[in-house]
Amino acid sequence: MRILLPLLTFFASVFSAPNVSGHEAFDRARSFDAQHYTIHLSFDRKYKKVFGDSTIKLKPLKDNFKIVELDAHARIRFRSVKLAPLGTPLKFRKVKNRVLIILDRPYRKSDLISLRFVYETKPKKGIYFVDAIRKNKRTARSAQIWTQGESQETHHWLPSFDFPSDKATTEQFITVPSDEIVIGNGELASSNYNPDGTITFHHKMDIPHSLYLTSFVVGKYLKISEKYKNVPLNYYVYPGQESLVPKAYGKTKDMFRIYEQLTKVSYPYNKYDQTIVAKFGLGGMENITATTLSDSEVMLAEFDFGRGVVEDLVAHELAHSWFGNLVTCKNWAELWLNEGFATFMEAAYREKMYGRKDYLRKISDDAGTYFSYASGFPRQQHALFNRSADPADDETMFDPIAYQKGSAVIHTLREELGEKAFWQGITLFLNRYKFDNVESADLQKAFQETSGRDLKWFFDQWVRAEGYPQLSVGQTYSARTKTLTLNIRQSHKTDADTPAAFRLPMEIEIRSFSRRLTKPVIIDKRQQLLAFKLDGKPDRVVLDSGYQIPLKTVSMSKMVIRR
Repeated sequence: MRILLPLLTFFASVFSAPNVSGHEAFDRARSFDAQHYTIHLSFDRKYKKVFGDSTIKLKPLKDNFKIVELDAHARIRFRSVKLAPLGTPLKFRKVKNRVLIILDRPYRKSDLISLRFVYETKPKKGIYFVDAIRKNKRTARSAQIWTQGESQETHHWLPSFDFPSDKATTEQFITVPSDEIVIGNGELASSNYNPDGTITFHHKMDIPHSLYLTSFVVGKYLKISEKYKNVPLNYYVYPGQESLVPKAYGKTKDMFRIYEQLTKVSYPYNKYDQTIVAKFGLGGMENITATTLSDSEVMLAEFDFGRGVVEDLVAHELAHSWFGNLVTCKNWAELWLNEGFATFMEAAYREKMYGRKDYLRKISDDAGTYFSYASGFPRQQHALFNRSADPADDETMFDPIAYQKGSAVIHTLREELGEKAFWQGITLFLNRYKFDNVESADLQKAFQETSGRDLKWFFDQWVRAEGYPQLSVGQTYSARTKTLTLNIRQSHKTDADTPAAFRLPMEIEIRSFSRRLTKPVIIDKRQQLLAFKLDGKPDRVVLDSGYQIPLKTVSMSKMVIRR
């Protein structure tokens, strides 16, 4: 998901929940493993109603399984709950935003259970109805229906296990007027006309995925297609907007090529759609094989000043095909594994396309965005591993810590490990946990294997702790001994969640009129003296001349000369 930065600022000012740093229960217990969802939906646009006839297939995780508990918003009104395919009616009970189904008998963990739900709802989240816009008695933009699942909105319209740790296959049968189309996940298996003048689109997504990635878009669209290798790339825009496609999406194939080259992992799905929608409060959402994008943001590509913004947006959402969709965070405390990597891959793409300077510019921008957020909203600080994550308040989770700080930390890890070990670690991570859910510890293990190093210190200070180092540097040069002494103090505020001293491997560059001297150092104490024997008086000292650690501030005092 790509959040618009103005919204991030707004949400941070409205929601100011304290950090609950002692809470560790971020996973959800499961009593079953969802295997497959079959979803039949139709709509009453006038009253914004959804009519559902959906089936979940599941396997118990233990024997003597008697009760199925699913997420189902309180607004869902069930007409029937039955055991499929026999149609045996089952007793059920609604409890707040859950539904409890009492099975007809105890089941073993080897059994496959199918539950069919017939229901209707007027969802306030999950499915969104957008009215048509008419100008001068003409339709300027047709009506739309679209979904948004992240973090936990799918249960507003589908009884389900609505948490990222459970992956299942899905198929959709969406019925709409015959002059509209449905863009869904995976393969379009069929589109059949019905006697009442409607058409039903059947999409199948045969690769297991977390349910928040399930989506559909309904509307009147123009489809423009091309291919990357054997992968169809489809761009859905409003009729008459063909010229937008090359401006907004013209580098999509380059992004595919670069991401495959860097990760050594082929794009894992059978197609990639990009669809614009109206009144989308986000920049974009990486729904599996079918990214949804804000029309207002994508249309910035019509202007020179906005083209780079759209390029980063498109790169970000495509990167989620590897980081977030293929390998998915196990719980929302680990959101940075999705969003930090997608943000970093924007920069990695730019490095391949435009060079190292543009890559460092993007990483610097990410660090700057995080610094602005950290100084503006100090009460909102948390570690990359977000102990305050609350899926009930999306706005507090999707912040510059998960995105931009995550990106800058990944850059620092890359600089620490070197190119070979870093990208080998990425490849190992993606292959080992393909179609699975992950935690930060899994990423740490992958990088430790490829680098042969113990990285506990790195993940402890950059992932599990919060904050960033603030360095104050005093400079003294002795003309008699030709020695430069740096008195470095880590002056940031410290507490139980912030290290008193960060470990900061970096290079220090000492410049004089005749030469430049680069020295590798490790700053790892609250206060530390570093001495350098020189040929003569230095003109300038630069900490972290290789920009290994963007997440720091440095205050350099004026150099004192002693005779």
